[in-house]
Amino acid sequence: MTKVYPDAVTALKGLLRHGLTIAAGGFGLCGIPEKLISAIRDSGINDLTIIGNNAGVDDFGMGLLLQSRQVRKVLASYVGENKEFERQVLSGEVDLELVPQGTLAERIRAGGAGIPAFYTRTAVGTLLSTARETRVFDEKEYVMEPAIRADLALVKAWKGDRSGNLIYRKTARNFNPMIATCGKITIAEVEELVEIGQLDPDQIHTPGIYVDRILHGTGYEKRIEIRTVQGVPGKKEAPAREQIARRAAQELSDGFCVNLGIGIPTLVANFIPPALQVTLQSENGLLGIGPFPTDADVDPDLINAGKQTITNLPGSAFFSSADSFAMIRGGHIDLSILGALEVAANGDIANWMVPGKMVKGPGGAMDLVAGVPRVVAVMEHCAKDGTPKILARCTLPITGRGVVNRIITELAVFDVLLGGGLVLRELSHGVTLDQIRAKTGCPFTISLESRG
Repeated sequence: MTKVYPDAVTALKGLLRHGLTIAAGGFGLCGIPEKLISAIRDSGINDLTIIGNNAGVDDFGMGLLLQSRQVRKVLASYVGENKEFERQVLSGEVDLELVPQGTLAERIRAGGAGIPAFYTRTAVGTLLSTARETRVFDEKEYVMEPAIRADLALVKAWKGDRSGNLIYRKTARNFNPMIATCGKITIAEVEELVEIGQLDPDQIHTPGIYVDRILHGTGYEKRIEIRTVQGVPGKKEAPAREQIARRAAQELSDGFCVNLGIGIPTLVANFIPPALQVTLQSENGLLGIGPFPTDADVDPDLINAGKQTITNLPGSAFFSSADSFAMIRGGHIDLSILGALEVAANGDIANWMVPGKMVKGPGGAMDLVAGVPRVVAVMEHCAKDGTPKILARCTLPITGRGVVNRIITELAVFDVLLGGGLVLRELSHGVTLDQIRAKTGCPFTISLESRG
C-alpha cells in the first residue's frame, strides 16, 4: 500500500471532521506544514483543538485556522506574535491551555511513546501547575504532567522517502519529530520526495513507521530566509536596552553554555568579547559557538523567535526541541539571561502575562528558571508609566519562585541573596543612590563593587 499522495487535499481525504484534535510541527515560522494547514482551512471543518509550540502569526501557519474561526481550543507554549490569537483569548472566543515549552515537547513525546504522565520541576508554584498533582523527590517538589495525543499529526520535513522516513533541516526540526509520533494518523509534507533506499539510514530523524501518509509540497513561502548581519537592517535599539545587554555580556565566562531569552537578552550575543568562547543554546534546537561571526547569515532575535534558521555558525549542532529541553532540565546549561516584567526581592520573576491585557505565554522561561543553576534577569528599571519593576513581591503571575540570582537594569545591578533580599552591587554612570531608592519598589542593602 502506497503512503504517497499527490497533494494535501488528497492526503487529508477521509480524515477530516468537526471537533478534531490536530497537532502541527513548527517553531515560530520555521518547519511549518504549510500545505496541510491551508487545506484544513479550506475544508471548513471547525470546533478544532490545535496543539503546537505556537499558533503561527495572523496570516501564516496555524494562525490561518484562528483567522477563519475554526478553532475552539489551543494547547500552546507561546502566543507571541499572533495578535488575533491574543485578541480571541482575551475576549474569551478561544480556550487556551498554556504549557511551558519543554513540558509541551515532553508531553507530546510521552504521548507518542505510550507514557501516560511524568513529573517535572517546571512551573511548580505557578498558575500553570494549579490543580496538578505534585510529589516530592529528593526534597524537591515536582508537578505531574499528562501525555498528549492527537487525532491527526501534521509535520514538515526537508526530505522524505516513499516509506515515510524523514529528514528535517537544521532548526526546522524543532517540534516535528515529537509531533510525528503523537497522532493516530500522521501526515508529512516534504520538500524533496525520493525513492526508498536513497536516504542514508544513519541520517533518518523520523522512521517511516510513524508516518501514514506523505506528500511532496512545492512553492513554500520560507519567509524566515532573509540575510541579516548583527541585527535587523534599519532597526535601532534604544540606548537603555543596548546598555543593559552590554553589561549582561559581562556575566559570561569562557566555556559557558548560555541560553538567551527573547528581547533584550538576544542583544547580549552582539557584545560577547571575541576572545571568549561561549556556547549559545536555543530552545528550537541549536547549539553554536559564539560570538556570532560578523558574516553569519543570522540575527539572534530571529533565531530565538524561531523565525530564522542557522546557515554557517561554526561548531553548531542541531536537534529537536525535546532534546533542547532535556539539556535545560538536566542542568547542562550554565546560565540563562531572561527578560522580565517584574522581579521580586526574593528572586521571583514574572515575564509571561498581564491578566486581562497581555498573554504571551511562558515559552521556555519556566523550564529555564527551573533547570538552569544561574538566572540573570535583564529589564528596564521602571515600566513606561514610571512604576518600579523591582518589587517586594511580584504583582503579576510568576514564572518561577526564588530563581533569579542577579538583576541588571540601565540604572543598577542587584544581587538576590539566598533566602531573599537585594544587595545593590553597581550603579550606572551618573546615577545616584537617591534615584535608585526612588525607582525601586523594595528595600535593599548596599555593597557597591564598582561603578560603570
